[in-house]
Amino acid sequence: MRARLALVTSAAVALVALGVLAAAYVVIRYELVRQLDLQLKQQAQLIAMQSRGGADTGVLGDECVWRAAPACAQVVRADPAAPGQRGLVLPVTGATRRVAAGSLGAYYSDIRHDGHPMRMLTTPLPGREGRALQVAARSDTVDQGVSQAGRYLGAVGAVGVLLAAALGYLASRTSLRPVTRLTATAERIAATRDPAHRIELPPYEARRKDEITRLATSFNTMLGELQEAVAAQRRLVADASHELRTPLTALRTNSELLARAERLTPAQRERAAEALGRQLREVTGMVNDLIELARDEEPRPLVEQVRLDLLAERCVAAARGHWPGTVFTADLAAATVHGVPARLARLLSNLLDNAAKFSPAGAVVEVRLERADGFLDLTVRDHGPGISDEDLPHVFDRFYRSRQARALPGSGLGLAMARQIAHAHGARLTAEQAGTGGARFRLRLPVTDADR
Repeated sequence: MRARLALVTSAAVALVALGVLAAAYVVIRYELVRQLDLQLKQQAQLIAMQSRGGADTGVLGDECVWRAAPACAQVVRADPAAPGQRGLVLPVTGATRRVAAGSLGAYYSDIRHDGHPMRMLTTPLPGREGRALQVAARSDTVDQGVSQAGRYLGAVGAVGVLLAAALGYLASRTSLRPVTRLTATAERIAATRDPAHRIELPPYEARRKDEITRLATSFNTMLGELQEAVAAQRRLVADASHELRTPLTALRTNSELLARAERLTPAQRERAAEALGRQLREVTGMVNDLIELARDEEPRPLVEQVRLDLLAERCVAAARGHWPGTVFTADLAAATVHGVPARLARLLSNLLDNAAKFSPAGAVVEVRLERADGFLDLTVRDHGPGISDEDLPHVFDRFYRSRQARALPGSGLGLAMARQIAHAHGARLTAEQAGTGGARFRLRLPVTDADR
């Protein structure tokens, strides 16, 4: 790519330079020839004024008989047989006779006289009918000037082409330096499998806003996102293996114990079977939660218009049956959102289970759905111990469990799953301390066009 860019840049600059030089050559040649034509015209006018009353035919003056004469003039009659038409020095053609006859206007031509190039003007002789005046002058100086200008311009063009090639190569190196760093970084990541590498941009390049610098910045941003994704994956695997180790160990112990059931009393066998079933349910629930967390977005065919107030009412009714010692109250305004009903129900159920888990017996869990600033706010507030400042930044982390929750049942995935479902629906889920104690979880969703 660098070679192609250098070639294209150099070719473009070289073509422009050569075009300018060619135009300069044409202009110089035109000006030199024009100056010689003006001299011939002035000389013709002067000879016409001097020849009145004098010789009106043949060669004028003695210059034409000299070899390599710098200038020459002669009068040509329209009739070739007229007196004085013998011994003419300058070439006479049919066009010259027509100028003398008045049927053709003045014209310039290039001739050779005694082996030297000359420029000749053929024009009617004023006041003399049937006569034409030919005035010629050596054009060696013009030809030499044009040739010298051509050589100089050719040398300048050659230097310009070389300079254009050097500048093109320098421009390609400078412009593609971030791309070179990007390639090296990508190769280093492929070799080390470490997304922590970045494209290092000098300060003067980082301040620029061209496409190449933006590409390098975007690549660094992508590497940052990739690093976070890899780190999150590793944390998930590590946390899942850590959380699964205890129940799997208990499962193995109870299964080995039941394998020797003939040595156990009926009461021991019953306790071991109950523990085995409980641990199986715990592991199954954790695995299902992990599978749910592995989904980054909701399936588009399942998205539909959902009456969020009716869905929340059903979730509250289910929570009352699951937590009979907790009082649930609901203040729900009618609202419609786009979403997957089963996933939204899972989100609300997780919030309600979390609130009931941390509420003392007989405490109230308040559920409220209202409009606020063009959004829908669904809040779940409990009257438990609340969330400490130490735990507040981590309540939505996978497998995170506060000190108060470590003795309670659960895997630490419910709130993480709730936030992921909210994010997939374009909503925002936050946690905060309630004003008079307890915790408040707030789900803010966009309102659908049909319900505005």
